[in-house]
Amino acid sequence: MAAQGLMLTLSDIAAQLGGDVLGNGQTPIWRVATLASAGVGDIAFLANRKYRAQLQSTQAAAVILAPSVAEEFSGPRIVVANPYAYYARVAGLLNPVHQGFSGVHPSAVVASALPPGVAVGSHVSIGKGVTLGQGVVIHPGCVIGDDVVIGAGSVLYPNVTIYHGCRIGKRAIIHSGAVIGADGFGFAPDGRDWIKIPQIGVVVIGDDVEIGANTTVDRGALDDTVIGDGCKIDNLVQVAHNCHIGAGSVLAGCTGIAGSVTLGEHCIVGGAGMISGHVTLAPGTTVSGGSLVMKNITQPGLYTSVFPIDKHEEWVRNAAHIRRLSHLAERVSELEKKLKEISSND
Repeated sequence: MAAQGLMLTLSDIAAQLGGDVLGNGQTPIWRVATLASAGVGDIAFLANRKYRAQLQSTQAAAVILAPSVAEEFSGPRIVVANPYAYYARVAGLLNPVHQGFSGVHPSAVVASALPPGVAVGSHVSIGKGVTLGQGVVIHPGCVIGDDVVIGAGSVLYPNVTIYHGCRIGKRAIIHSGAVIGADGFGFAPDGRDWIKIPQIGVVVIGDDVEIGANTTVDRGALDDTVIGDGCKIDNLVQVAHNCHIGAGSVLAGCTGIAGSVTLGEHCIVGGAGMISGHVTLAPGTTVSGGSLVMKNITQPGLYTSVFPIDKHEEWVRNAAHIRRLSHLAERVSELEKKLKEISSND
């Protein structure tokens, strides 16, 4: 069971978030919960129709419902077009983030003027020429390089590193261990040696972006690496130098994006998806988890390149057939030519 948050009535919630209240608007709500686990003081939601039958047995104090099923629950309810998104907003309303500290900790090393209202935790290092917006929260152990800009309302969790010159928009959330602006993987071959190419671009992150724990976004070699407004990036994701990630795109955990990739707006890459360098994905493209993208995708849609799991012996046998496909295609082409010759002779 989730921890108890603030207490609001259904009418309080609707007044702040919208929606139509049916039933007792004074029903007290403390927590959000699933239909199966909800009890007194809990508000549940129905977003997946396969759980529809649980509306008859749930013990929830209230339920968030779409208009099409609003009459299938007789208790107090809020009716909205998108119950899942509404549930997310209710959860945020009942569980506001508590940073646990305020002001600038005495152990922080700060070489820039800070505006009032920012919170800087213990052992934070802030370089020269840094600009922080109102309400920025920097948790313990973070390192902010020279000339970094962080927009109002952004939160950096412990041990985030922002390299010099990078720019982060408003209301960003960057989780522990993330590294923004490390050098891109750029080396020029010179015989048996590799000559490091200076990475002189920066990382530019838009507004309302969330970046997961231990994710890395590399600075550009010449141009900047850009993460558009509203992008959501999961844990352990690699975004290489010079990438442009379109606004509203989502990258699930362990995704790897090579250099100079361009994702259009509202692309989705499933967990462990891999995008080869210099590839462009059309806006609205979805890549299934574990897929490898090696060429441009020009039309939006769902794309998958995962080879289905099988018993090892069967997988090896099928893989051997796949390796022979080009040879088989040539033989089929030859046979088709012979058939045409025979038909023409007849």
